[in-house]
This record gives sequence, structure tokens and C-alpha cells, in this order.
Amino acid sequence: MSTQISGGPPGSSAAPRSRPSRRRTLYRGDPGMWSWVLHRITGATIFFFLFVHVLDTALVRVSPQAYNEVIETYKTPLIGLMEIGLVVAVLYHALNGIRVILIDFWQHGARYQRVMLWIVVGVFLAIFIPSLGIIGMHMAERFL
Repeated sequence: MSTQISGGPPGSSAAPRSRPSRRRTLYRGDPGMWSWVLHRITGATIFFFLFVHVLDTALVRVSPQAYNEVIETYKTPLIGLMEIGLVVAVLYHALNGIRVILIDFWQHGARYQRVMLWIVVGVFLAIFIPSLGIIGMHMAERFL
């Protein structure tokens, strides 16, 4: 009867390891992985916003007074910052979604996925910076 030494298949006589092995994962932190994570986070954020939006809009049928009170709570600087976050989420999710579609359905998509990611970042910044200025002007009018 043979005894098994840990770290090898049954019947092997490999010496036990002196330190634990590092388990390698599929994700190594490259930009493509982070774009995937950010795409999922922005998608969940947009879903949450839409859920809240449908609920507060449906409130108008239950009680118009309660609806007006809820809408008044949205007129704060914190909600203004959350609106900027919503613009970031929708803009990134839309642009990266186009990139994902191209990766999936364009025959050269996988080859150019990293280049497309940097194009998404460039287009995102080109659209978001002016949007931030416009939103900032409206927030300044509302809160200052």
C-alpha cells in the first residue's frame, strides 16, 4: 500500500512543497479586464437608476403630493453629483457596449480590442468634458 504525499497525484513520490503555491487566475488586471468590470458596474448602476425612476414616477398615480415631495428631495447638490455619475455611467456603458459588439461580431474585433478601448476612452473624454461643463453651469444656477 502506497501513501500519497501532498502535492502530487496518487502514487507519485513528489516531495511536499515548502511554501504554498500561488494560484494563477484568469484575470491579471489588464485594461480589458477593468473595462469588463466597469461595464458591469455601470450596467447595474443604470438598472438601479431606472428602477428608482419607474418607482418614483409611478408614485404620481398613488399620491401627487408624495410625488412632489420626492421630487423636491432630488433638488440637492448630492443628487446633482449623482446625475453627473449617471451621465458617466450611461456614456461609458454605451460606448463600451459598441466596442463589445464590434469584438463579438467583427472578424478583426478581438485583434483590435485594446485599440478600440483607447478609442472609447478618447471619445468618452471628448463627450464628457463638455457635458460636465454644461451640467456644472446648471448646477451653479440651481445651487449658488
